[in-house]
Amino acid sequence: MAGASIRTAEPPELTEFAIGIARGAAGALLFGIPMLMTMELWQLGFYIERYRLFVLLLLNIPLLILLARMIGFERTSTWREAYRDAMIAYALGVVMSAAILVLLGDIKPDMPFSEMLGKIAIQAVPASIGALLGRSQFGDKADTSDEEDKNSDVDENDPVEGQLSTRYSRELFLMAVGALFLNLNVAPTEEVILISYRMTPWHAFVAILLSIAIMHGFVYAVSFRGTHEIPDDTPRWHVFFRFTLPGYVVALIVSLYVLWIFGRLDHTVPTQMLMSTIVLSFPGAIGAAAARLIL
Repeated sequence: MAGASIRTAEPPELTEFAIGIARGAAGALLFGIPMLMTMELWQLGFYIERYRLFVLLLLNIPLLILLARMIGFERTSTWREAYRDAMIAYALGVVMSAAILVLLGDIKPDMPFSEMLGKIAIQAVPASIGALLGRSQFGDKADTSDEEDKNSDVDENDPVEGQLSTRYSRELFLMAVGALFLNLNVAPTEEVILISYRMTPWHAFVAILLSIAIMHGFVYAVSFRGTHEIPDDTPRWHVFFRFTLPGYVVALIVSLYVLWIFGRLDHTVPTQMLMSTIVLSFPGAIGAAAARLIL
């Protein structure tokens, strides 16, 4: 009887990985469903220029690899494992996107294959990011405590300058991921362009100030779970100029990138491009700030 139980027992690594896959599928569904039910993204999959779609899909690969290195389906110790998790997340994003689009009737058998492919591909980007975020959101306490222990061990063994550089780069990267994810929800809508046309320079100036204030408040002022505590000997201006302002610049760059990918900057003058970027960077800044609390 004991031998039989040993033969039928699954390896712990396999069980852990299977649970990670299930969490990834749940994350892809949870984070991708708002975009999977957005008409503008359905249309984008049809008319987006293929070279822009190719750039979006191609740049999503290193983003997923870096994110998998921090938050994978299971604890990763090598870049090879991170690459594996990234590819699995991409595959989950494709499968979940295709399944939901078929369920919603947006993909039909008589539809041209290129249109099917475009719709699935563009939806797979946010869904794949959501698949990797599944561990962060649905992981158990052991996963979280292990990750914190791992980070604390690294901090103790690394030189101070290298440690600060690594942590700073990680924070900026997570801000970029948060901004990108929220921007993918908003950028395809016509409202972004409409708002940018209605805004005056004063509106834009206030939007910038408000975006920066929200970013700083989310992380340092309002005591959300996961907020960063400022040491007593650290000046407030140091945190503002080291994290908040660079984070807003990251949100601006990501917003400009997403607007270009979706063709929202075509045939527009530079001032209107700037206005559209400022409008989109408002939700982008919120996403960047929230990412530092969630991830």
